[in-house]
Amino acid sequence: MRVHEELTAGGAALSYPALTAFCRRQGIGQTPLVPAGQYHFDPGVEMQHDTSPHQVEVGGRKYKAQTASAVLCYSHMLFFQIQPTFQRFDCKVFLTEALRYMGGSPERVMIDNTHVVVLRGTGREMIAVPEMEAFGERFGFRFVAHERGDANRSARVERPFSFIENNFLAGRTFATWDDLNRQARQWCDRVNSTYKKHIHAVPRELFAVERPHLKPLPAWIPEVYRLHQRTVDVEGYVSVHTIRYSVPAAWIGRRVEVRETKDKIEIELDARHLVTHVRAVGPHAQRIMLAEHKLPRGEAVKRDPHPEEQSILRAAPEIAEYVAALKQKGRKVVALALRHLLRLLKEYPREPFLAAVGEAARYGLYDLDRLERMILRRVARDYFLLEETETDGDD
Repeated sequence: MRVHEELTAGGAALSYPALTAFCRRQGIGQTPLVPAGQYHFDPGVEMQHDTSPHQVEVGGRKYKAQTASAVLCYSHMLFFQIQPTFQRFDCKVFLTEALRYMGGSPERVMIDNTHVVVLRGTGREMIAVPEMEAFGERFGFRFVAHERGDANRSARVERPFSFIENNFLAGRTFATWDDLNRQARQWCDRVNSTYKKHIHAVPRELFAVERPHLKPLPAWIPEVYRLHQRTVDVEGYVSVHTIRYSVPAAWIGRRVEVRETKDKIEIELDARHLVTHVRAVGPHAQRIMLAEHKLPRGEAVKRDPHPEEQSILRAAPEIAEYVAALKQKGRKVVALALRHLLRLLKEYPREPFLAAVGEAARYGLYDLDRLERMILRRVARDYFLLEETETDGDD
């Protein structure tokens, strides 16, 4: 536009469209066109994997979800799932399901430069996250990434996203996420058995040639899981991704380990106490209570004392009032404060410990770090004084 203004100011009589058309014909300011190439893949060599955001309606609510897709490059066999999130855990779950659907593993899996798999670098210099690299070794494939800006390199998996959005998702609603992915699998079966004009073949027929070239899956495929450490809240629930799962009321305030898999949430207090829930994907901020965890109507929750509190009172019953006040006025979480106090009782001599606790109770001090300093001052003064010995004058 600025060039057109200067030309007309100098007396040239031409319109702006005429100027831009002249520039296009002469190649001024234009990137030279380069013909697109083709990638040829032998059977069983490569599978391409990528994700794309889509709007879906599940259970009467609209979500912005992630569509994860995998395509075998030789036969164009398609498999996809849709999840509300796509983190490293979801990626491993999806690829496990995709490889089971294909019935084997290729030599490599081509990805976009996604942080879910990539630790650092791009293209040939890409280094995968050790966790994902180990996952690939389990199935016998390796992750590779295309060069930045080389979108044609992943065209096999990019093509179906528009097809999924305009054919599978168009006009469909789903009761649950499991219902969505169940319908997606049925749709993949139908699409993979349909003639494709752009490849002049049926993917299922090409897959019959490719399948013998895929690496067989391991005889035992371990379940994908991730671990969480949680403390049971005062209402008897454990929160995982804003969804709260019930546990027995006796576990309130206790530390538990949560094992999250594709279908289950397992909450373990110890080797003999385990609670299993069906994993909920959404909606968020909901509570899930098992029937055995419901208290009879009118019965209040009976909270057993913390095991640390029981140990403290058995060892030093004279500080019971201080323990009760610490639970009410201490700044730490009750379980952590009691654990800290129990450690002080076990590590330091009894007399300076009780003297420091008595002084702290008298002045209303419930900072356990300060209480520990008070104990140390008494220990240094009363228990580590060296007796003076007589020495000869010649020494």
